[in-house]
Amino acid sequence: MVDDPGAALLQLYDAALPQVYGYLLRRCGRVAWAEDLTAEVFLAAVDAVRRDQPTVVSTAWLLGVARHKLVDHRRRQAREHRHLGAVGDDQAETTDPWDVHLDSVRAHETLSRLAAHHRSALVLRYLDDLPVPEVAVLLGRSIHSTEGLLVRARAAFRRAYTEKTSTAGEEGCDG
Repeated sequence: MVDDPGAALLQLYDAALPQVYGYLLRRCGRVAWAEDLTAEVFLAAVDAVRRDQPTVVSTAWLLGVARHKLVDHRRRQAREHRHLGAVGDDQAETTDPWDVHLDSVRAHETLSRLAAHHRSALVLRYLDDLPVPEVAVLLGRSIHSTEGLLVRARAAFRRAYTEKTSTAGEEGCDG
């Protein structure tokens, strides 16, 4: 028997590590997750033996902690999945439904007919592929007002593009 709980944990480590790691790997199925969770288990053990009233750490105790760490991990995953799903739903609502393949020459022509502030915003965002915060800085606007400007600019572009299409279609029918 070892009087020092830290020394007892060190003696236990070599024997318990494969059992804890194997337990976690079988249940979570990913090596990286099992390694991370195993590290968390042994960090919890170190914390437990450093307390004023140290816990007696055994393989069974470590496996119990592993079970709790795995449950916490699964809860985190479920929470992240819900958050990502919510973000995906938000993006689906704000995604522009105009999913038409534009004729490049006609698109550039349409762009040149737009007001300068609309043209600048669209070019920086979609042709230069800059994120909205960078577009905002370049245009000297807040992010929120830049997002609004982009919405209005896309609508103006769509109107100008479809007006040109309608006009071209009508000319073809008359002529």
